[in-house]
Amino acid sequence: MTTTAVQRHVTGLQGQLTDREFGQFRALMYSHAGISLSDAKKQLVAGRLARRLRQLDLDGYGSYLQRVQADAAERQIAVDLLTTNETYFFREPKHFDFLRSHALPELKGQSTVRVWSGACSSGEEPYTIAMVMADVLGGRPWEIVASDLSTRVLTHAREGRYPMDDAAGIPRPLLAKYCLKGIGSQDGTFMMKPELRGRINFRQINLNATLPDIGQFDVIFLRNVMIYFDLETKRQVIRRILPLLRPGGYFMLSHSENLNGVSDALKTVRPSIYRKPAA
Repeated sequence: MTTTAVQRHVTGLQGQLTDREFGQFRALMYSHAGISLSDAKKQLVAGRLARRLRQLDLDGYGSYLQRVQADAAERQIAVDLLTTNETYFFREPKHFDFLRSHALPELKGQSTVRVWSGACSSGEEPYTIAMVMADVLGGRPWEIVASDLSTRVLTHAREGRYPMDDAAGIPRPLLAKYCLKGIGSQDGTFMMKPELRGRINFRQINLNATLPDIGQFDVIFLRNVMIYFDLETKRQVIRRILPLLRPGGYFMLSHSENLNGVSDALKTVRPSIYRKPAA
């Protein structure tokens, strides 16, 4: 490490994030991901990027901004660092109760049942969906597409390994049936069984851009992501997603979200649960 780098490491942060630089990072996140960062997020941005600046031996946030603007791979790293990915198994359990008791029984007689987890983070949501689908549908054909903007969390999700403490929210029968307890060097962890992981196709998808051809779905989960979008971005995202929901299909937001003023194309079934009218 150079003398300059040592000094930077000792003093910590390489300069302060100016209002102008924060505004540029905020514009970058909005244009690339549709995410609106409030003024209150300035210190969060500074803190999350500081370590990356030290790794690259850069002299300030302005230099890093230039790197991000010129390098698509580094831009993705910055987006990963600035994206919040809080999640856990069976989060907002009423959605999974509805999936088990209403949505999936209606679909049992159809062809392959398809579900999209549109903001899957580190995988807890799609694996929760998979446990419920496997339990209800048995040998019926089904599949899940799980997507996120962050490549970092998708790597974790594909592995399907979690600390044992994270299993607290999983019902014991499902934990025993679909999860493997780590041994030896993996003690203190559990892993989703291969037959469950094999049903999920993890993909990087930016909801703020043209969506790839991933087919149509019977159920779409888009939870805890719309809260980061302004009203116009929400409208654009929903317009892109609606053609991917089959007639009669269900659409689920988090309990803190709704479609008021966003779209009237879906009918409310229950709070945060919507349905596309049948053709």
